[in-house]
Amino acid sequence: MKGLIIAFGFLTRLPMPRVEMGPADFAAAIRFYPIVGLVIGLIVAAAGWLGALVDPWMGACAALLTWIAVTGALHLDGLADLADGLGAAHGDRTRLLAVMADPHIGSFGVVAIAGQMLAKLVLLHAVGVDWGLVLVPFAARMGPLAWARLLPPLRPSGLGAAVVGAVRARDLLGWGLLLALTAVGEPALIAFPLLVLGVAAWFRQTLGGVTGDAHGAGIEIVEIGLLVALAMAGALA
Repeated sequence: MKGLIIAFGFLTRLPMPRVEMGPADFAAAIRFYPIVGLVIGLIVAAAGWLGALVDPWMGACAALLTWIAVTGALHLDGLADLADGLGAAHGDRTRLLAVMADPHIGSFGVVAIAGQMLAKLVLLHAVGVDWGLVLVPFAARMGPLAWARLLPPLRPSGLGAAVVGAVRARDLLGWGLLLALTAVGEPALIAFPLLVLGVAAWFRQTLGGVTGDAHGAGIEIVEIGLLVALAMAGALA
């Protein structure tokens, strides 16, 4: 229960009771990220459904704004930092990491956030009222569990380093099996392994590993990929 509270407190702006925690508790909370994602998905889908009672675009807008509000734009911040780093580094990994660590946002970050929000808005409209939307944040938050096992941390402190060793093989197996069962009802989730492995390969090539910002950016990328898969599945149905 403590790990779940920590995970909700970190990944969302939902009110949570205060708990004492150390570095090990914070790291172990990563095992509960998919549960947090499921709750986020339920809230976002409910907002989209209510908005769609007025108009489909209203539903998409309500879902997007709720998504941002519930998460506190946490992962959008990671996406912006990664975009700024990639835009300014010109192939220099040392400079890339330095720019990503800068708390100020640059023009590349602004464009990345705007593009991400616009893409999500259009895709949410395309998906419409679909229970599969609940599963997008759920599945995307399994990504950090895989990246924590597949990629080395790039900073001695921060989320990337904190979660090293916190993800056990049984955590990946358990969540993987649950996702596979869920994919029986929502085939679009078959895209998830390809997205996670693709992001991992890209991080290894461009960054050489993973950071907390990269985890957040990866979640945003996987969410977009899954929304595309849902939209395509709906169009082909």
